[in-house]
Amino acid sequence: MGKPDAEGHGPADGLPGLPPEWGRVVVPDDASALAAEAAQVRRELRPAGNLPGGYRALGLPLVVLLVAVLTTLAGLVAVTWPRANRGTDRPTPAPYSPPATLAGQPLPALDLVDADDAPVPLRGLLPAMIILLDGCPCPDRVTDALAAAPAGVSVVTVTGGKAVPAGPTVKRQARALADPAGGLRSFLGQPARPGAATALLVDRAGTVTRVLPELGTIESYRSDLRALAA
Repeated sequence: MGKPDAEGHGPADGLPGLPPEWGRVVVPDDASALAAEAAQVRRELRPAGNLPGGYRALGLPLVVLLVAVLTTLAGLVAVTWPRANRGTDRPTPAPYSPPATLAGQPLPALDLVDADDAPVPLRGLLPAMIILLDGCPCPDRVTDALAAAPAGVSVVTVTGGKAVPAGPTVKRQARALADPAGGLRSFLGQPARPGAATALLVDRAGTVTRVLPELGTIESYRSDLRALAA
């Protein structure tokens, strides 16, 4: 054992094997002499030891707040996300477009009526441009069709009621008929459109070659009229 130093606290040479930068380390003979230093160390370590518990106490409210925010955002997304056909069970059909399969279909054997209420077989007037006027009288459109129709192609105007209005006259007069039973409109499969006349072009074999949902200018169907005369 080393020789005590002048104060009697330990070996005069200190503890061997320690780094020289630590300086002189003296170990007292009585451990109670270190009580004050031990208490100081415990006071310094106590706040650090409390940190995990503090973090745990703070973490619970943060988790609850995060869950509430995520729930609110999920509800907003569910309400505002666009959905197809919201508020309806089925898509709204285009009300005035003729069926795509109508061209190429045979015209039904319908009997319409003339001004004397006499039946007129519609297929007996073919080839023809048949203009339905229950949505619009459209005399200008009928006049244009009469002027453009080649010889041998009839222009037939059809109204939905029993009354048969007189058709306009250019070089010839349109054959004005009525369809009180609504058979022709039913064949078309579309309701009358206010302000618009609908036309069907039917060849001499009785086959629908084209449907014009809204009768426009002559240039939009002139070639179809010529094809009916061929």
